Amino acid sequence: MKEIFVDLGKDSYNITIDKGILNNIGTLISKVITPRKAIIVTDKIVEPHYGKIVLDSLSECKFDVKLVSLALGEEQKTLAKAEELYGHLFDHEMDRKSLIVALGGGVLGDLAGFVAATFMRGIPFVQIPTTLLAQVDSSIGGKVAVNHPRGKNMIGCFYQPKAVFIDTDTLQTLPKEEITAGMVEVMKYGMIKEAAFFEYIDKHLTKILELDSDALEEIIYNSCKTKAHVVELDETEQGIRAILNYGHTIGHALEALTSYKKYRHGDAVAMGMIYVSKIARAMNLADETVIKRQESLFLKLGLSLKDTELDPHDIVSKLYQDKKTIAGKLRFVLPTRIGNVIINDSVSEQTILNVLAE
Repeated sequence: MKEIFVDLGKDSYNITIDKGILNNIGTLISKVITPRKAIIVTDKIVEPHYGKIVLDSLSECKFDVKLVSLALGEEQKTLAKAEELYGHLFDHEMDRKSLIVALGGGVLGDLAGFVAATFMRGIPFVQIPTTLLAQVDSSIGGKVAVNHPRGKNMIGCFYQPKAVFIDTDTLQTLPKEEITAGMVEVMKYGMIKEAAFFEYIDKHLTKILELDSDALEEIIYNSCKTKAHVVELDETEQGIRAILNYGHTIGHALEALTSYKKYRHGDAVAMGMIYVSKIARAMNLADETVIKRQESLFLKLGLSLKDTELDPHDIVSKLYQDKKTIAGKLRFVLPTRIGNVIINDSVSEQTILNVLAE
């Protein structure tokens, strides 16, 4: 078992990483929060695998618990779905001390966290991420939100969980494309802060994709450690935390313009990472190696590296709705080398259009 302490003062919490911990999840949660009324929020895909395991474990530990299973996809991460979930909280007579347990992927965690943050002005919640992407990224750091047709994650807040429990065994039932999507976020950490970690991924990619337990624990631990450190420095994204959005600005635009139906989050972010690397090259901030090293790994993952249907002008227009746009200036996270990025708000619109049209 590995633990990472996320030091955020009164909102501090632990990330626990291990194999097979779902069978004992009630005991682990009881050490953080005394047994009380609780709702497990999961989705129709995760429920058959892990819903009863978590429900029974919490019940055995004296939680008055109910399980709610939602039909979910990125396009359903909406205020309407949040309202549906509020109804379940009222039905279970939840109060301000009650607990929400988010059991699932990033969409589920974002939605359940948003509902926890806003129901009765905030009730406790715990994250149990079951996808690689959620384990290394969205379950950590307290960003909770729902989407709007005009932009991703535009309605939300910062609200930290009481704990994050990562069972690496849940990845054994994950479709290959979900592993691939999560690996994009894993690579992101190597690009923004840890060149040695990028090299580890490159060297051990075969073992990672074979779901070798030691390799999985290594990449999850290192990813979580890097994200936790950045969040500690800048919890509400006033400065350095923006580097965690590497590849996401253009990636989110691609997702929104295709109504969250064409691209998985990881696919869109991979394209975003290549696009901003080409922008950095065009501005003489990075050389061709930075692009080629990323492209090589993405191709091994079987990812597309360019959108061939959207109009570049539409993508640029959507970029102006991004949360990181300040006073009409587009803000990008640009690589300078493997393991280092900068935040830049001086990228010209023409440079973006040129790269998108390549």
